[in-house]
Amino acid sequence: MGVKIVIPTPLRQYTEKRDNVVVEGQTVEEVLRNLTAQFGELRRHLFSEDGKLRSFVNIYRNDEDIRYLEREKTPVRESDVVSIVPSIAGG
Repeated sequence: MGVKIVIPTPLRQYTEKRDNVVVEGQTVEEVLRNLTAQFGELRRHLFSEDGKLRSFVNIYRNDEDIRYLEREKTPVRESDVVSIVPSIAGG
């Protein structure tokens, strides 16, 4: 099985138009790395050149923002859903 990752509409063009992808991993960081290994074009939209998660990309485990948990080290289980939520600029 694996952890389900919900792909936001603007990024689906990089995941063969899929709205979710199931990948293996024990932490948020591992599942995101496995996701971008599978869909290489997605990497530059999620991670900066130095490999850090971009500041405008919000990640949720179930309904919890990982910034308030253990950030990328937040553990995940097969029953969890990881959501990628890009920040919307404007005002």
